[in-house]
Amino acid sequence: MPATTRTTLRRGLFAAAALPLLVGALASCSYGSEAKNDEKKVAAEGTKLSADTVRLGYFPNLTHATALVGDQEGIFQKELGGTTLRSTTFNAGPSEIEALNAGSIDIGFIGPSPSINGYTKSKGTNLRIVGGSASGGVKLVVNPEKIKTLDDVKGKRIATPQLGNTQDVAFLNWVAEKGWKVDSQSGKGDVSVLRTDNKITPDAYKSGSIDGAWVPEPTASKLVSEGGKVLLDESDLWPDKKFVITNIIVSQKFLKEHPDVVEAVLRGSVKTNAWINANPEKAKASANAKLKELSGKPLGDKVINSAWPSIQFIDDPLAATLQAQADHAVKAGLLKQPDLKGIYDLKALNKVLKAAGKPEVSDAGLGVK
Repeated sequence: MPATTRTTLRRGLFAAAALPLLVGALASCSYGSEAKNDEKKVAAEGTKLSADTVRLGYFPNLTHATALVGDQEGIFQKELGGTTLRSTTFNAGPSEIEALNAGSIDIGFIGPSPSINGYTKSKGTNLRIVGGSASGGVKLVVNPEKIKTLDDVKGKRIATPQLGNTQDVAFLNWVAEKGWKVDSQSGKGDVSVLRTDNKITPDAYKSGSIDGAWVPEPTASKLVSEGGKVLLDESDLWPDKKFVITNIIVSQKFLKEHPDVVEAVLRGSVKTNAWINANPEKAKASANAKLKELSGKPLGDKVINSAWPSIQFIDDPLAATLQAQADHAVKAGLLKQPDLKGIYDLKALNKVLKAAGKPEVSDAGLGVK
């Protein structure tokens, strides 16, 4: 896949008739529009680090399974010792970025678009990406009675989660590469792009109001369970079939004041990913148990068994693909060309990886000097 304001950014809206903006709702791969208020404070044991408490944010999504499993299995808390872990869940990127900016959380698992949004909106002063978490887990699922080939997508109604979010940008870029025209803001053109909350996309599919959707897991597998067919896995469009879907971010203030705590969380992330990859069935059950705790209902076996294999749990933040995703947003007219230099600080991650005998990862020239 090819590589990719003075103005006020508003969540979920474009300022009318101004320079192309980064949509405030350049949200992550989210499954809702509002932050959750539920928190879980985990008892700490052992030697306390430089902070009494670290506040961790993540989404109740399978693409955030590193956080789900690391929290559920106590892996993060073990690395933090006497520093208490307090977890908060969110259902949308803007809410998590707001919490980070307000000091309500210190570290978060979040998608690439809100990472870009948060960094550019603050002119590079609020966050750093300090690690990776997951790749993949995004699919184009269609009604096989109406769409049998990729060319059949033209003229159809395809849902994406939110205007300007990660999947919306990816779909608009794919449409452009097909040579089709779509107005990025209205979604009208050779394909009708319908921005639809992931929570209601399965019902929209069942009712026939959409012909397909470019969505993350587990929404994609929910559509498959309703008779949909996977026409395209986004991973197939990327070099080595990898692209960032979940980053680990930290507030710059917290990183400066508590680097030992950030390093401990990254150790927990690396160890969690290693455990997930070594124990896929146990990890899948652990993630689902955490989802049940958070939402009151686990995913059905058919859905989670379909969704899980398409997500790769990796430590590499795949920095080059973040730049490419930003470039795609620019090409779609959703974003003025951003300067992402300094968005990454991978020193702590590479220290953790080296200690674990793993290869270091690259910031693709976008790291702090």
